[in-house]
Amino acid sequence: MASLTPTIPRGFEGGGDFTDYTGRLRRARLALVVLVTPIFMLFVSFTSAYIFRQGLPTLDERSGQYVSDWITIALPLRLLLVNSFILVLSTVTMELARRQMARRTVLTGVQGIPGVSVTEKRWSWLPITVALGFAFLAGQWMAWRELAAHGIYVGTTPSSSFAYLLTAAHAIHLLGGMVALLAALLLSLRGRQPERQYIIVDAASWYWHFMAFLWIYIFGLLYFAR
Repeated sequence: MASLTPTIPRGFEGGGDFTDYTGRLRRARLALVVLVTPIFMLFVSFTSAYIFRQGLPTLDERSGQYVSDWITIALPLRLLLVNSFILVLSTVTMELARRQMARRTVLTGVQGIPGVSVTEKRWSWLPITVALGFAFLAGQWMAWRELAAHGIYVGTTPSSSFAYLLTAAHAIHLLGGMVALLAALLLSLRGRQPERQYIIVDAASWYWHFMAFLWIYIFGLLYFAR
């Protein structure tokens, strides 16, 4: 995929809000890598604990024998599949929002050139991404409600505990990405600092793609390693 990092138009490198723009963008991406690494390691730890606990026998006090207390739970598959589709769709709109913001940032730099006329579309993909993010979180809440309606709670079985833990941890981290998107959307609505908007949207987009990949991994783990 071709890089869409906006470049500063010639003649505008040293002025205004574009000062050290490339450096700030690079630092934001580096900070994202630093942020994502411990999140990745956290879910690797969860996976190891999940697999280890699945095969760990427990002592049955009545029989005096070691038995497995890991009980397969019935996941709300249809709802989780819909949630997965919503999140994957949001990655598409997130990428479109990133490209749109890159173009807007470049156009902001050339609008002041005499004789240059720029036509900019006001349609934005960012609010759609935010709406899809909220839809995914609402869908996860509905999935937890459906599990509870069938008598499956956090402490019902070890398998249910891990199901809630993995999905809730993912939702919390996704909510962090939502905060960044809302901040970029607020700046966009105020019509200020397009280069700052792009830095936020660029970092949030890669974080969002990581969250989508992580969700597909969690969903596959819960479904295939039951």
